[in-house]
Amino acid sequence: MYRKLGRNNKIRRSILAGLTKDVIMNESVVTTEARAKEVRKFVDKMISYGKDGSLVSRRKALAFLHNDNEVVQKVFNDLAKRYENRDGGYTRIIKLKERRGDDALEVKLELV
Repeated sequence: MYRKLGRNNKIRRSILAGLTKDVIMNESVVTTEARAKEVRKFVDKMISYGKDGSLVSRRKALAFLHNDNEVVQKVFNDLAKRYENRDGGYTRIIKLKERRGDDALEVKLELV
């Protein structure tokens, strides 16, 4: 099961792809807990694609990340080497505080 995040399918996929790109490029992002738990799956999947290193994996990563070559290069060249001896769990979620406007719990999603 997955979280719908109160959005329709196209907008939800776009939000998740954008957050995935931000986590990969900046190595951390502050967002709500629900979004972080959902994005974690995609970040782990992208790093697994990078570790596989095949052309099919590269094309799958490009398709999900909206053909952003810079992000895919970082995944396949940098992150794949960093996590080559790790079997999973490439991200961590650190709880921060409640957001002032709507009391949603904010967390920091970062690469280990």
